[in-house]
Amino acid sequence: AGRHFAAEAGMRMLARGGNAVDAGVAATFAAAVTEISHFGLGGEVPIILHLADRGEVVVINGQGPAPAAASPAVFRRQRGIPSAGPSAGTVPAVVDALVIALAEFGTLSLAEVLAPAISLADGFPWYEFLTRYLTPELERVRSFPSGARVYLQGPGGTIPEAGSIFRQPDLARTLRTLGEEEQKHLHQGRKAAIYAARDRFYKGDIGQKIAQAVQDAGGLLTAADLAGYKGRVERPTRSTFRTRHGTFEVFKTGFWGQGPVLLQALALLRGSDLERMGHNSAEYIHTVAEALKLALADRDAHYGDPDFAKVPATGLLSDAYAAERRALIDPQAAHNLPRPGDPWRFEPRSSQRSEHFSASAPLETLARAESRDTTTVNVADAKGTLFSASPSSAWFFGGVFIAGDTGVPLGNRMQAFVLNEDGHPNLVQGGKRPRTTLTPTVVLRDGKPFLALSSPGGDS
Repeated sequence: AGRHFAAEAGMRMLARGGNAVDAGVAATFAAAVTEISHFGLGGEVPIILHLADRGEVVVINGQGPAPAAASPAVFRRQRGIPSAGPSAGTVPAVVDALVIALAEFGTLSLAEVLAPAISLADGFPWYEFLTRYLTPELERVRSFPSGARVYLQGPGGTIPEAGSIFRQPDLARTLRTLGEEEQKHLHQGRKAAIYAARDRFYKGDIGQKIAQAVQDAGGLLTAADLAGYKGRVERPTRSTFRTRHGTFEVFKTGFWGQGPVLLQALALLRGSDLERMGHNSAEYIHTVAEALKLALADRDAHYGDPDFAKVPATGLLSDAYAAERRALIDPQAAHNLPRPGDPWRFEPRSSQRSEHFSASAPLETLARAESRDTTTVNVADAKGTLFSASPSSAWFFGGVFIAGDTGVPLGNRMQAFVLNEDGHPNLVQGGKRPRTTLTPTVVLRDGKPFLALSSPGGDS
């Protein structure tokens, strides 16, 4: 995990007999409390699971959509999509995604996995890393009174001193409320009780408070946006990469996230003898970097929420398209301008279309810069169940908006949309998920669980 607080929370679940999903959920809740420079409860958390008992890999999308009122016209009037504040966040997805993971694939109760996070919200030692991240953003944080009240607990409204106990009583109360709501519904069964707690967050008084705070501040999120949101379990995208060490199956999210970039890059690298080059040799680094550039250029041109946009998924991951793109890698020269391809020519005829977004122009205008880093939670248990998550957003970078007295910071993921490229698959739209850089990963080697991994760092 990103910090020892989260890792310890997960370890506690394993110690009491929980599986990797129980541990991952507990660790992610703990991270939302303690890794506030990189992640908060109002953000998002795409998750990939390898379920050892089923021999199956699944994705929990964990990415909230734009509020229904979001549109290019709205943000053009505002002169852009804000990077912070009441209109910067998508529908908070963390609670929903973690509840789905726990209810469907975990074994412990919600109260049990929330216990470490609640204790940490009651107080944990402020650490120097937080000071380093908050210091450059101090004035912007002060521009949001709700965030300043929560985070500037030092003398006279300053940054807390390292080692001082940092308390988030509103957030602790919200987390306790979820556990208490579960307890009220235990007679309905484990799953029903966990989902009842989830509904308290999205449809009950917590969600209503969040929406009211946003509306009072002039933001877009409404109670209807929260009440109508429901995440889902999805099939992963996958690819195979063979080496002398075995056959590796790599599983990623869908094209609403950055995950398939790795699959595209691996497809390009199948035509290169990386082992002959030697790990981290100049030739190796050059070849891998050029493959990633080509895949990332396609990400910026073609990826978006498949519920709203036509994405050439088959073409992007086809061997024929990879062969065409591989020819663009010059072993003697680096190319520093984006070079997206045309994967539509490799789509089945039934899914081709005569008009699609053209990205022949340089793509600097298409990809919005991601802010700083995110964090990570990866868990493996003795049975081979794997949990990989990329929790992100709702941090204090750029200033943070706390929703009333819930203690829940709202996210800043709206900035991942594009605004001024009509027809682009990632154009902002109400109800649509932004194409993010979040990229959890599960890898099997020769059919057996091998890795759960995810890396913070935007385009890394």
